[in-house]
Amino acid sequence: MVSGAFHVHTTRSDGAGSPATIAAAAAAAGLQFVVFADHGDGTRPLEAPVYRSGVLCVDGVELSTTGGHYIALGLQPSTYPLGGDGRDVVEDVRRLGGFGIAAHPGSSKVELRWEAWDAPFDAIEWLNADSEWRDEGYWSIARTTIQYLLRPPQALAGLLDRPVDTLRRWDQLTARRRVPALAGSDAHARIAWGGGDREDDVVIARLPAYDVAFRLFSNRVLLTDPLSGNAARDAALLLDALRAGRVHTVVDALAPSRSFDFHAQSGRARALEGDRLALGGPVHLEVAAHAPSNARTLLLSGSRMIREATGGTLSFIAPAQPAVYRVEVHLPTAPGRPPVPWVLSNPIYVGGREEERGSGTGERVLESRPLLGLGTPWLIEHDPSSSGRTIAGATGDQPSLTLEYSLGGGPPKDQYVAFVKPAAGGLAGFDRVSFRAAADQPLRLSLQIRASDGTARRWRRSFYVDRSPEEVRIRFGDMRRVGEGTDGPLDLSKIEALLVVVDLTNSRPSTSARLAIESAILERVAPEVKSER
Repeated sequence: MVSGAFHVHTTRSDGAGSPATIAAAAAAAGLQFVVFADHGDGTRPLEAPVYRSGVLCVDGVELSTTGGHYIALGLQPSTYPLGGDGRDVVEDVRRLGGFGIAAHPGSSKVELRWEAWDAPFDAIEWLNADSEWRDEGYWSIARTTIQYLLRPPQALAGLLDRPVDTLRRWDQLTARRRVPALAGSDAHARIAWGGGDREDDVVIARLPAYDVAFRLFSNRVLLTDPLSGNAARDAALLLDALRAGRVHTVVDALAPSRSFDFHAQSGRARALEGDRLALGGPVHLEVAAHAPSNARTLLLSGSRMIREATGGTLSFIAPAQPAVYRVEVHLPTAPGRPPVPWVLSNPIYVGGREEERGSGTGERVLESRPLLGLGTPWLIEHDPSSSGRTIAGATGDQPSLTLEYSLGGGPPKDQYVAFVKPAAGGLAGFDRVSFRAAADQPLRLSLQIRASDGTARRWRRSFYVDRSPEEVRIRFGDMRRVGEGTDGPLDLSKIEALLVVVDLTNSRPSTSARLAIESAILERVAPEVKSER
């Protein structure tokens, strides 16, 4: 078992300390690893794992999406900026070999809070130290500031509450699939005028210090092998354990915890935190925690309590049926309304199977209309510094279209090229666009539709293409409103155009590319038939 901090910012983005300084602070706090999460767009290669001051330092990146922030670990660098819809960033992170964690879902700050709950993200922050102070009142912050001078970690612990909504959503997710939970320090060691969310904010104080933040709570990770001192090997072990959910959280500022064990057995099968246990009879669940005698140990199935015991030891025999079990240990002196758990485990998943990701099978096309080779030509819209052109062609007896574009040197926020197909009569009666596409480099572009009601309202859904031709299918019902305002009703009869748009959401300034499209059609399909497992 190793102890460490996750979600730590350095001077490479909006943190106050260098990686070396932070590692020294982690060592002073008794940690064995630190996971950095500086802000970025995924194009910077992550630093190779390294030991500093005896602490394993693992690099990650915190990505901004329209649905909140997403932390990626083990990510290969992207050739284009990662951004846009949360679901698309989750898809990109997975394709690039990364493991992603939905950050601060309970933040009171809308632009920070994770909202892309329909995205198949890998893991979630159940507790985030930055979120915990943002919902406090002035007097609470003032009291904490005074107490910080005497007992810093305990003062910060006084700001913690049980994140009720986040835990409720997590329990709903784990009923369907494996979703590990971590505690995020979100440590910056800086208080800045304006909230401290931007690198250029004026720094008022270097608080709370990194070593204090690291003494507040920690993630305890069960590795398959001990740390060896080989940073690359040890980082791989750590990432594998986090992916598997072999991790629990301890709020160290409330009380020390030297050990915690949660396991289950059914027949000959045995499982630890994060594991899926095959059913072979009744399920024997055991908890053994080094806890104060007045602690309350709770066994939960989802958000429902199954068994409670005093102290750190609990045993329970559950029926041989699918369920998800996790553990919380509570202390009577814990702060918060409701109180924050002292120890929180990841679940053991008993029986059953995870829901299948991706679309179902057996779709039947009822009606189609070609978009290439017939009717009005494609038009081009662009900012004054950018350009684009279309080249009509054919693949066998099927028409094709090549789209070429160059983003110019104008103001970055204004660089765009849109290839526009007028949709005479709207799109009523159709469910999606289907086409086959390839590009001369990896690209993420967006397919958009634009209203004809004079408002120029648009809805979008992005798609990924590279050098290998792939089928792309985009449902109009999956599109989201571009810009301010709520989605509202989408009246397909009042759509005047389809657009293939390239802008700086997922492109660098002054870049050029070529996209080839064939077999582009509008489709009306029979209701999707979900595959059974």
